[in-house]
Amino acid sequence: MVNVLLLFHATLNFMKVKKSLGQNFLQSEEALAKIVEAGEISASDIVFEIGPGTGNLTKHLLQTAGQVIAIEKDEALFTSLLKKFKKEIESGRLVLISGDILEYDENNLPRDYKLVANIPYYITGLIIKKFLSANHQPKLAVLLVQKEVAERIVVKDSKESILSLSVKAYATPRMVGIVEAEHFKPVPKVDSAILKLSMVPNSFFKDKKDEKLFFEIIHRAFAHKRKILLNNFLPEEREKIIEFLKNKKYSGNIRAEKLKLEDWKKVIDLLRR
Repeated sequence: MVNVLLLFHATLNFMKVKKSLGQNFLQSEEALAKIVEAGEISASDIVFEIGPGTGNLTKHLLQTAGQVIAIEKDEALFTSLLKKFKKEIESGRLVLISGDILEYDENNLPRDYKLVANIPYYITGLIIKKFLSANHQPKLAVLLVQKEVAERIVVKDSKESILSLSVKAYATPRMVGIVEAEHFKPVPKVDSAILKLSMVPNSFFKDKKDEKLFFEIIHRAFAHKRKILLNNFLPEEREKIIEFLKNKKYSGNIRAEKLKLEDWKKVIDLLRR
């Protein structure tokens, strides 16, 4: 790995960081190595990277993966990456794409790819939704995200949310480590966390109709978080939910945030009848 500080300062000489794109370049060698380690990457793996930026993580990935496919939206950064990784691109070990990840068709990716990326805070939810709900999912994802978001997903406070339940319906989340804000340039206002998502082999959903119903139900359940669970549903639905709560020996005043993923599966089965 080249000296990250020298690379960063050399890059900024001709390139202005674009706050609108949520650009915060990770400089910590230790954190970069930890991200790659969490990805369990081997020479047989194809890794998809979102927003390689100055190429710090890309270089680490190329040291281990068989092939890296990376998509970069910033045209100036894209041009810089073409020069920096000329040999790797010519050999086919790196495929560099110019484009917006939210517009990219993940079906273009090879089978059994892994997703590893330092993603912009402001589109974290959109990226997670895009790849977890896709027909062509990654077999594993390691994402550097805002620490608070990672904590909400793994439920450090024992309170579930639409976000945590949505992720757990597709994958098992785990926080691998914390990366302090000082390890980025520009320095963000908050710390980040390395979030590992191991895909669940057997889908939580029976089909797309079941998937749609799940999200409709949990959105209604969390529409008014301060209300007890029953008050977010219609009278005819409440009777079925009361039956479920009694069987589980839950309080009738329980809130949506206290129910776990498997609880929601049973609630949805009851409401479907």
